[in-house]
Amino acid sequence: MGFIWKISTWVVSIVFILSCICSSVTATVTYDDKAIIINGQRRILISGSIHYPRSTPEMWPDLIQKAKDGGLDVIQTYVFWNGHEPTRGKFNFEGRYDLVRFIKVVQQAGLYVHLRIGPYVCAEWNFGGFPTWLKFVPGISFRTDNGPFKVEMQRFTERIVNMMKSNRLFEPQGGPIIMSQIENEYGPIEWEIGAPGKSYTKWFSSMAVGLNTGVPWIMCKQEDVPDPIIDTCNGFYCEGFFPKKWYKPKMWTEVWTGWYTEFGGPVPYRPAEDLAFSVVRFVQNRGSFFNYYMYHGGTNFGRESSGLFIATSYDYDAPLDEYGLQREPKYGHLRLMHRAIKQAEAALVSAYPTVWSLGKNSEAHEYRAKSGACAAFLANYDTRSWAKVDYFNKLYDLPPWSISILPDCKNEVFNTAKVGFHGSHMKMLPVSAAFHWQSFTEEAPTADDGDTFTKWGLYEQLNLTRDYSDYLWYLTDVNIASNEWFLKNGKDPILTIASAGHTLQVFVNGQPSGIAYGSLENPKLTFTGSVKLRAGINRISLLSSSMGLSNVGVHYETYSTGILGPVTLKGLNGGTRDLTKQKWSYKVGLKGQTMSLHTLGGSSSSNWLEGSLVGQKHPLSWYKATFNAPRESGPLALDMSSMGKGQIWINGESVGRHWPAYIARGSNCGTCSYAGTYTEKKCLSNCGQPSQKWYHVPRSWLKPTGNQLVIFEEWGGNPFGISLVRRTL
Repeated sequence: MGFIWKISTWVVSIVFILSCICSSVTATVTYDDKAIIINGQRRILISGSIHYPRSTPEMWPDLIQKAKDGGLDVIQTYVFWNGHEPTRGKFNFEGRYDLVRFIKVVQQAGLYVHLRIGPYVCAEWNFGGFPTWLKFVPGISFRTDNGPFKVEMQRFTERIVNMMKSNRLFEPQGGPIIMSQIENEYGPIEWEIGAPGKSYTKWFSSMAVGLNTGVPWIMCKQEDVPDPIIDTCNGFYCEGFFPKKWYKPKMWTEVWTGWYTEFGGPVPYRPAEDLAFSVVRFVQNRGSFFNYYMYHGGTNFGRESSGLFIATSYDYDAPLDEYGLQREPKYGHLRLMHRAIKQAEAALVSAYPTVWSLGKNSEAHEYRAKSGACAAFLANYDTRSWAKVDYFNKLYDLPPWSISILPDCKNEVFNTAKVGFHGSHMKMLPVSAAFHWQSFTEEAPTADDGDTFTKWGLYEQLNLTRDYSDYLWYLTDVNIASNEWFLKNGKDPILTIASAGHTLQVFVNGQPSGIAYGSLENPKLTFTGSVKLRAGINRISLLSSSMGLSNVGVHYETYSTGILGPVTLKGLNGGTRDLTKQKWSYKVGLKGQTMSLHTLGGSSSSNWLEGSLVGQKHPLSWYKATFNAPRESGPLALDMSSMGKGQIWINGESVGRHWPAYIARGSNCGTCSYAGTYTEKKCLSNCGQPSQKWYHVPRSWLKPTGNQLVIFEEWGGNPFGISLVRRTL
C-alpha cells in the first residue's frame, strides 16, 4: 500500500508533555500536533473572517447566524487600530467599531472567536490599520526594533487585551475567544529588514505571551516563531505547509475565497469547486484549522477602511456576498463539505494518515483510529481527466481536480467538484430613480483665502493633510510676458506635472485643463498637456486627491503622495520654465468640507441651486437629494454608473469613494475552468466596465422618510442618472 506514516509511543508522550508546557496549567485552550484542544477535546475548527467595521451592527446577527448555518465554528476578525484610535488617546468603540458588542453577538450564536489583534492588519485597509498620527511620532519607524513604535504598539495591544479581559471574553473566563494573533504576515518583512526584524519578532512575541490571555497566540506567514506561538499559513493553497515545530497543529488562517477589487481592475472570482478542493486537500494532509478570508467581505465604508486604490466593495467573492446574502453555489457547496469533514472529525483528530497511490495523479489518505473511527480521502489531481479508482475493492469515479470524502472509509458523502447547487446571479432592481437634485459648485481657492498657506517649493501631501482629507490644493502663479511667441502663433505651452499619486486635476485660470491618475500597480502619475495661458498673471490650480494609503511593504510609512515635481512649462521664449521651486500656496480639503455639506446640519445651512440650475458634467460639484426608504425588503445600493469620481454620504454617514469612470482594464474576462492552480488573475469579470458601479446603502442608515443623499463629484457626472436599487438573488 505504499508509504505508511507511523509514530512511536515515545513521540506521543513528548507531544503530550510539550503541549502541557506550552500552555497555562489553568488554561482550557491548548494544542498538540493534531489540533487545537478546547476543554480537553481536540477539534477540527472551521472558521470564517467577518470584519466588524465592514458591515453594520444591525447586520452582525444575521451574518453570524448564516455563518453558523453554513457550518462554521469560529468567526475571525482583525482589530482596526485607526478606527479605534483616530486621534492619539481618543478612542472609539461605538457603532461599527463596537468590538465588544460584535464578539458578544458571536458568543450569543454559540461560536468561537479568533481575534487578530495585530495591530498591523494589512487587510487592504488604509495604512494597514495604523492610525495616520503614528507616522508623525518623533523618531518612529514601523514594524522593526524601534523604541517609539514598540511603545505605541504595546500600548494599543494591551488596551485591547485588557478590554477583552474586563468583559470576560477569553475562553478560560467563559468567553468565546479561543485564539489571538500578534503582528501579521511579518515573515517577508523580517527577511527584508534582517537583524532588527528578528529582534522585533522576539520582542513582540514575548510581549504577547506575557499578557497572559489563557489562549494560544498565532503568527501567520512567519517561520521564525518563538514558543509557544503557533506559526500558520495564508494563501490560495496550504496543503504542503507544516509548522516548524512538529508538536504544533497545522493551521490555515487565510483561505482566500477570491480576491479584492481595485479601482481600474477587473473583478476576480474563485470557483467553488477549486475552493473546496484546496480545503479538503489541506484537511486530508493533517490540517485541523482553516479560516475563510473572507466569509463575508462587506464594504469599505468611509475613508479609513479602504487601502490604496481599493474599491469600496470588499465582496471578495465570499460565501456571503457584500450585502450579506448567500452566494451560491459557493455557500451551499461549502456547507455540505463542512458537514462531511465534521463526520470524519473523530478519526482526523485521533490518528495519523496512511497515504498511498491509487494510480496516475490519484492517491488515498486514510485515517484509522484505535477507537475504530475511520475516514478516507480519495483524490484525483489531474486537471482534465476523470479517474476511476479502486479503494478496498470498490470503484469510485473522481472528476478532474477533485477529492472525495468518505467519513466511514466506505461511502462517499462529498466530492469537491460535484456541485449540487445552482449559481446565484446578482440582480439589481431599481426602486427609485426620481431624485430631485440640488447642487453646489466647489471653487478653486486663491492664495488670499484665510485657510491657505504659502511655502517655497512642493510639499508631500500627507505631511500637510495628515489624512484629514483626500484633497490638497497646490496653487501658484505664472507671469506670461506680452511678447511670448505662442500668444501670436497659437501653439499653446505644454504643462508637465510629475506626482507621487494618486489622481490629479489641473485648472488654469479657473478652467478645467486635464486629469491624470495612477493605479494600484503604479500610483505615480505624470500629467502632460497643452494649457491656455494669457499675457500677465495666470493662476495654476492643481487638486491632488489620494485614493487611500499604502497598506503593505517595507516601511510603507515612508511612501510619498501628492505633487513632488518637477512641474514645468515648455514652449516659452526662454525655453522650458521650471515651476517646482517657486512659491506655492496650499489648501487642505475642500470648501464644501469646511462647510460640512456632507452632514445633515451643514447641508441645510448652505445655498444650493435647484431645478434647471443644477449642473451636469461639471467638475467639483456637490449634489444633494432627499428620498424615502423603499417599502420592499432587501439590501439597497446606489447605481452610480452615470458619475465620474468622488464620495457619497447618506444621512451624514460615509458610504465611501465612488469611481465608476475608472473602467476595468483587460480583456481576458469570460469562462474559467475550476480545474488547475488558481491565482487572482485566473478568473475575472467586468473587463471594459466600471470596476464598481453599485455602492451599498445599509438599511440601518435610513429613516422611513426624508433621507439625505450627498455626493461630491470631482470629475463631472450626470446625477440624474443615479438610481437606488435593491439587491435580489
